[in-house]
Amino acid sequence: MALSNNFLDTEPARAEIDAQPGPLMLEFGTPWCGNCLAARPFIAQAFSQYPEVTHLKVEDGRRRPLGRSYGVKRWPTLIFLKDGQEIVRLVRPRSVEPIAEALQKISPAV
Repeated sequence: MALSNNFLDTEPARAEIDAQPGPLMLEFGTPWCGNCLAARPFIAQAFSQYPEVTHLKVEDGRRRPLGRSYGVKRWPTLIFLKDGQEIVRLVRPRSVEPIAEALQKISPAV
């Protein structure tokens, strides 16, 4: 699955994420978040090399259970999972390199 440009209409349940096989990146943020918008080009550039990684863009905020279950406090928070297990977490990435390194860690080729 390629990079998602839109936030999900419905937030998935934590059990659904935990059961997800393979590589997955959760991106927590909001459409109006300046830090999220600033990170967007870095995320897109890194993802261009990892089309096999599933990307879910989750709008976060008060009373949003998925973000709370992961302890998200700042946006964007990127959580990289492999077979439902968190491998890497990045908060407010400011360049493409840490995102690409995290994607490499969850990539099936690893």
